[in-house]
Amino acid sequence: MSVMYLKKNEQHANRVSSQRSVSSSAAKGQLYRHLLLIGMAAVMFYPLLWMMSASFRNDSAISDPGLWPGTNFTLGGYTEGWKGIAGVPFWRFLLNSLLVALLCVIGNVVACSITAYAFARIQFRFKGVLFALMLGTLMLPHHVLLVPQYIMFRELGWIDTYLPFIIPKMLATDAFFVFLLTQFFRAIPKELDEAARLDGCGHIRIFLRIILPLSKPALATAAIFSFIYSWNDFFTPLIYLTNTNLYTVPLALRAFIDTTSGSSFGALFAMSLVSLLPVLGVFVAAQRLLVEGIATSGLKG
Repeated sequence: MSVMYLKKNEQHANRVSSQRSVSSSAAKGQLYRHLLLIGMAAVMFYPLLWMMSASFRNDSAISDPGLWPGTNFTLGGYTEGWKGIAGVPFWRFLLNSLLVALLCVIGNVVACSITAYAFARIQFRFKGVLFALMLGTLMLPHHVLLVPQYIMFRELGWIDTYLPFIIPKMLATDAFFVFLLTQFFRAIPKELDEAARLDGCGHIRIFLRIILPLSKPALATAAIFSFIYSWNDFFTPLIYLTNTNLYTVPLALRAFIDTTSGSSFGALFAMSLVSLLPVLGVFVAAQRLLVEGIATSGLKG
């Protein structure tokens, strides 16, 4: 009996020792993973931290190494940048970008959701062909359409206005958002449509009362991406805008760098940091819906 008792104690001790070694190795592995993630996060955040540090430096000390301004600390970049360019304050550019971005978001969400509902729920001739052609436009470079679009908008008298940015969004020209919403709408059970039809609902009421309320994550994803794309768009305003009062934030930031005279890098970095705040605010406010929309769109069908 004593021998069996000793063997059982020895086996129990071995199991405890094995469990401890496994838990210790797992803890070490988790620690290494966290250290790796922290290192990657530091690499990703370094440019942002450097830009933040540069916004508090004099122009003569912009290229100094390190993240701490030290004795070169100043708020001159913010005061100078907020005054704007050519007598136009920077808050005017922020309002211009906000106006364009909000109108683009509304146009994209409304037009693309209606188009996506047609592809997902309505049967019509050449539906597959049209959907394939729509997806094919994703592979078409924007620069290919630049010249004919510019000629068309010039003939319409839309140059130096915001119409070239907003009107195309209201015609569901962004195939990515149409595809995103179509895949999400297809995941909604069609039995809900059939039950609604028994109650006398048509396509409009089904779209407004069933599809849209159940598609908040996908709609939020489309709205957030559309806002970010419109807010950061530099090329389109550069082509169509010449009036400084109509400049958006990317054009205004570019104006702080002048190749023919002095450039104000402190004001550039300061206003660049200010221009990031709306995008970060939108992302943080709708982060849950954004992640949910990306995780569910296109994975069901």
